Amino acid sequence: MSLGGRRLSWSWSWSSVRLRLLVGLAVLLVFGLVASAVISAALMEDFLDRRDETTLRATADRLTEVIGRGPQTADADQLGALLGSPLGTVAVDADNEVLLSTGSASRAGRHLAGLSVTVPTGDLFTLEGGDISAVRIPSPGLTIDRGPGQPTVEPAAVILSIDTSVEDATTATLINRQLALVGAALLVLLALSVLVLRLGMFPLVRMARSADAIAAGSRTERLPTHRNGSEADLLAKAVNRAFDAQARAEATVRSLAADTSHELRTPLTTISGWLDLHRQGGLSGPGGLETAFEHIENEVGRMRLLVEDLSLLARLDAGRPVEQDDVDLTALAASVIEDAQIIYPQRDITLTPAPPAPVTGDATRLQQVLRNLVGNAVQHTPPQTAVRVEISDTPEHVRLAVIDDGPGISPEDLPRVFERFWRAEASRSRAYGGSGLGLAIVEAIVHAHHGEVDVASRPGAGTTVTIRLPRTP
Repeated sequence: MSLGGRRLSWSWSWSSVRLRLLVGLAVLLVFGLVASAVISAALMEDFLDRRDETTLRATADRLTEVIGRGPQTADADQLGALLGSPLGTVAVDADNEVLLSTGSASRAGRHLAGLSVTVPTGDLFTLEGGDISAVRIPSPGLTIDRGPGQPTVEPAAVILSIDTSVEDATTATLINRQLALVGAALLVLLALSVLVLRLGMFPLVRMARSADAIAAGSRTERLPTHRNGSEADLLAKAVNRAFDAQARAEATVRSLAADTSHELRTPLTTISGWLDLHRQGGLSGPGGLETAFEHIENEVGRMRLLVEDLSLLARLDAGRPVEQDDVDLTALAASVIEDAQIIYPQRDITLTPAPPAPVTGDATRLQQVLRNLVGNAVQHTPPQTAVRVEISDTPEHVRLAVIDDGPGISPEDLPRVFERFWRAEASRSRAYGGSGLGLAIVEAIVHAHHGEVDVASRPGAGTTVTIRLPRTP
């Protein structure tokens, strides 16, 4: 079978889904067809047995009624013709000797006579072998004329019999024909099943082809979907989502590696430049070496800070649990605001009065969240911009908002503020020593505390960063 220019082979090994489905379907078909044939044969046999029993009892009742009317004389041939095939009669005397037999009883008269005395009169019994059923009825006053030259007989009892061998042969023929039909139907159904399985598995084959293409390096290839709600379509959509997530993860890793190397390259270049200048004797003047050491130390500090931030993000991404201590977010915010007012005395940084806001978490990490938010608001807004922290709570959550009335963030940049190493103003951020990881760390720490963080901003209307943390009961 060829699909899209690629040869696809149908695997029929035991691990193949097609073979397992076909074997399971074959077992069900065999079981269903054989069960249907057996049930049909059993019902047919039961019907024929009941019909023979009904015929035998009706004839016995009719003959009993005739004998009960008084002395009767019957011709043997007429009696046999009256009863007809497959019925027969056996006339016996008081000593149970066979006087005559007609019809189906002719070949087994003595056996029927001997067996009839072992069962109650009027009850049906079956001759050994099961092909003749009979019933014995008394016949007082009945005279049977056996024809010219033959003396008449006056039997003490008459045994009526019916030959069931014809019905048994009919049942056997029915079973044989049904088995033949079962075999033919099984072959036809299995052939149709193979065709249906091929058609039914066709979407999976297409999915396998697309998966092979993705494994071969085609990152844009995706499994085909038809939006019909079928199981194969749902599977294809789920796998496509997994491929998309993997592609995003790989892109993130590649971007992180590129951004990290870029961030490290700048301080390493600076350090290398000062070292080369020292080797060339360019630092022989007064204070030259001290200046070089100062610059090198600053760049090493930048690299250390970057490595620590990346290490923190790695631990948070790995899902490592944070400390679970009782923390008053209001007191923590007051401490951060106090430090910020000392560091930036010329800036208007305030905390709106708020009641205690109890949360459970890592005080150090939550303090880092507040420092990053307040630091971002100060560093990325003009000097005259006011920064305000507000805290409120509900029975379920504590809400903390860092608000500035600065220039705001453009709508196209707003969805990217939590991306790692992303900067709306790269040169300005680097001037303040930022690595572009501040808000990414904020988001990771808040999520580790089972909270939420979002940013609302409009150009010229300021920016508000809001975090919500579960409130400690």
